Formats: sequence, C-alpha cells, structure tokens
Amino acid sequence: MSPRKIIIDTDPGQDDAVAILLALASPELEVLGITAVAGNIPLTLTSLNARKVVEVAGRTDVPIFAGCEKPLAHTLVTAEHVHGQTGLDGYDLPDPTLPLQPQHAVDFIIETLRAEPPGTVTLCPLAPLTNIATALQKAPDIAPKIAEIVLMGGAYFEVGNYTPAAEFNIYVDPEAAEIVFKSGVPLTVMPLDVTHRLLVTAPRVEALRALGNRTGEVVAGWIGFFERFDTAKYGSEGAPLHDPSTIAYLLDPTLFTGRHINVEIETTSPLTRGMTVADWWGVTDRAPNATFMGTVDAPGFFSMLTQRLASLP
Repeated sequence: MSPRKIIIDTDPGQDDAVAILLALASPELEVLGITAVAGNIPLTLTSLNARKVVEVAGRTDVPIFAGCEKPLAHTLVTAEHVHGQTGLDGYDLPDPTLPLQPQHAVDFIIETLRAEPPGTVTLCPLAPLTNIATALQKAPDIAPKIAEIVLMGGAYFEVGNYTPAAEFNIYVDPEAAEIVFKSGVPLTVMPLDVTHRLLVTAPRVEALRALGNRTGEVVAGWIGFFERFDTAKYGSEGAPLHDPSTIAYLLDPTLFTGRHINVEIETTSPLTRGMTVADWWGVTDRAPNATFMGTVDAPGFFSMLTQRLASLP
C-alpha cells in the first residue's frame, strides 16, 4: 500500500515538534510539506522551529513553508509562558541550514491539493486554523479534494485550557475554526479530552532518553521543559502531549474512540469565545460535522511513539 500523503500545519511548540518527528519516523506517511503558522509563538519562530525539527530527524528533503502571521480577525495571542521564548526551550538546537521555501504556505496547500488526485491528501493541523481557513476561502474548489482533516483542538468535558471555555488552538483564531468546521470536509478532532490522557510521566520521559539517539535526548529535553507548566497547573503526574495524537490516529486509529457529532465554534461571546460547542449527547437537531474523539489507549500511544522515535538519528 502506498504511504498516506499528508501536509502538517504547525506552530512548533514542543508537542508540535514531537508530532512532526513521529510523522517523519513513520514510513506509512508521506509528508508532502510542512506549513508554519503563527500560534504558540510568532511566525518567524514557528517557521524557524519547523526547519530545526526536520533537521533533527535528518529529513531535509521535506519542504517548509511560512504562512499566515496573524489570525483572520483578531490580534495574535501566543503561549511563550508554556513553550518558552523560542517555542522549543528545553534543548538548544543550532540554526537550521534548510531554507524556507519562497512560496506562501497557503498557496502551497492550494497548489498541492489541486495537483494531487482528489481524496489522496490529508491535512494535519496542529495549530490555529488560519492557514487552512485562508486556503479554503481563497480556493473553495479544494474542499472536495481533501481526503480528511485530522486536527488537534477544542474540548468537550475538559472545556478549556487557555480560557475557562476555550482550548488554545481554537481560541487563537475561532473565525478560522468556524470556516473549517463548516467546510464540509471530513473532520477528525483530537480534543483536550483525549490529549489530557496522554501524560508524559517520568518513566515515559526516561524511556525516550534511554533510546540512546539524539532524537530521544532532544525530545526528553523538550518535555522536561514544558511539563513544568502543566504539572503545576493541573497537579498531574506529567504534562499532556497534545499534538502527536493526530499523527498517532493516522497510524493506528484503533487507539482512539469517539463519536460523529455536531461541533459549532463560538466567535462572538467575550465569555466563551473560542469554545467548541460539541453536541456529544445529540440533544440538538444540528447535523454532525466532525468525529470528536473521547478516549485513547495511552500505553499503546506511548509504546508506538517510543518505538518510532528510536528509528531516527
């Protein structure tokens, strides 16, 4: 079977970086390109970090594109308090030698979807959905060509991690999220309800460090940095490893369970802006538009992650 073609849209971020490494370590996936967007940190750093990450994996064949530097309708909110000033605090990496591609990320997404056979390219957003929404607005003809969008964002029972009502990726650009959730493209969503079960406990970090390769050392360093924020915030035994859940789903969907439900995005209320209003119990007559995951096999996920990262330099 041919590898599944994907485009990763990202704002690295340590957990984004781990997701990218997992994808690059998996022969079942063909990463056509990585598109950077403003989110955890500004665009200049997310596009820089994406290049650093592919060099850690020894995969400078993967092109990197810079995209949108601000949300569609509001001022950019960033998360240096979680990820550090570089976005990849915890392990110092050299400046990349891989150049950015001159093409804008949105144009790359559009051009690729138009060039590839319909239904063969999956989009994997790990970040605010600005690039994806902009592509859909600029070129509505690409929507039926997308095989699936598998994204990390939102919540139901867990509600919010940036505000009481909203998860960070959706909160940063809810107008973009609304466009994506109303696009008609098949959506699979990894919300906080899943990712908060994926805790990088001390034994799991040590298993990565014990791999004996540079990738394991780098990832252990990143996790050691950002977990200090989440463990203090949640009182948990480790930090949630959010974004790699999307790649894990592409590799083994049996690790997850969920429901096909209606999800609406709140864009106007100052109290609940960015909330994913998920009709988990089917109490409305609104048509389902997303498969919202609810559970994950955490030991199976970390076993896969550790085994795959062992194959990298």
